[in-house]
Amino acid sequence: MQLKINNQHKEFDSENLSVQALLDLEFPNKQNGIALAINNSVVPKTDWATTALSETDDILIITATQGG
Repeated sequence: MQLKINNQHKEFDSENLSVQALLDLEFPNKQNGIALAINNSVVPKTDWATTALSETDDILIITATQGG
């Protein structure tokens, strides 16, 4: 499956990928402070495990950073 994530095309082996599975691959050690939108619609964290992705999805992942 090819997905567009933060304006970059990435290839994944799985054809059935949920938002949570994608984040497990992309951010295996840090999933706090993440916001995610698919096709300009925010996906609540409570829906990550049940939201399936498809090849045409444009995904935006935003991570919080610490600074001052």
